[in-house]
Amino acid sequence: MARAEFMLDEDFAIKLSKYETDMDFVAKEAIFEGAKIAADQVSANLDGVLSGDSTGQMAESFGITPILKSGGEWSAHVGFDGYDDQGVANQLKARGIESGTEFRPKKPFVRPAINQTKKQIQKKMQEVIEERTKEIFG
Repeated sequence: MARAEFMLDEDFAIKLSKYETDMDFVAKEAIFEGAKIAADQVSANLDGVLSGDSTGQMAESFGITPILKSGGEWSAHVGFDGYDDQGVANQLKARGIESGTEFRPKKPFVRPAINQTKKQIQKKMQEVIEERTKEIFG
């Protein structure tokens, strides 16, 4: 059976330690960059499905949640918050547009945005992680 050994020098050990302490920051940055791409595409698609009579409240309520760690995994969500002037939840209105109702045909804007940007999001997140790793390890 093959066996490999290598000795850690002090400089490498310091870099590993820094990498470990910075991992949470790197993960948050990568997730934010990916969520930003998704949010931009969803916003663009939303503009395409809203009518000209739209007040803009729904578009203004769209955003990215804070990045949180739960169960050992980092995550962020993009979505709608708040209510319109009549007390209807913007989230409910978005779901009605996305999936349709009995009196409104569906006009998907979230799922197409995610499908359009999935590879771009993965690539951007990978780039952020690789850049930060290179900064630490040189």
